[in-house]
Amino acid sequence: MKELFLIRHAKSDWGSQFLKDIDRPLNERGYTDAYFMSHWFLKTKGVPNKILSSTATRALNTALIFARTFDFEMNKFELNKELYESSPSKIISIIQQQSKAINSLAFFCHNPTITELCNMLMDDFFLDNVPTCGIVGIKFSVNDWQDVSAKKGELGFYQFPKGFKNNETRSGI
Repeated sequence: MKELFLIRHAKSDWGSQFLKDIDRPLNERGYTDAYFMSHWFLKTKGVPNKILSSTATRALNTALIFARTFDFEMNKFELNKELYESSPSKIISIIQQQSKAINSLAFFCHNPTITELCNMLMDDFFLDNVPTCGIVGIKFSVNDWQDVSAKKGELGFYQFPKGFKNNETRSGI
């Protein structure tokens, strides 16, 4: 059994028109949501074996907040520039390259790719949009990440910050 956690970066700051997209930081709500969701994740799901993050500032900041909350071993934290402006098929390729010894992976990346990837990997659940700082847990009945492919995943859970405010949380298996 392998478990994949797809985490969209928290809300970003659009305050400066001169920043490149890759350099946009989190805004105040983004920081608040990232800390809240990282504590929820730790309490309910534990700590993933490995974290991979896009090199975009907003994704990296979100991933680092989660890592700090987890007291994560940073030698298991990886920046991957291919997660920025990526495609679902490219991310699946990165997933398939992971060590068989790792049972749980957390990816911090971007929309629309993260939503498209969720819908590509699962046959039992469809998402219109993974909101900022939303987390989708997908379970795979495989022993090796090489065996992860389209429609082989099963929803483990889906959680996002506003779900706590609006009581719209969704739990899967």
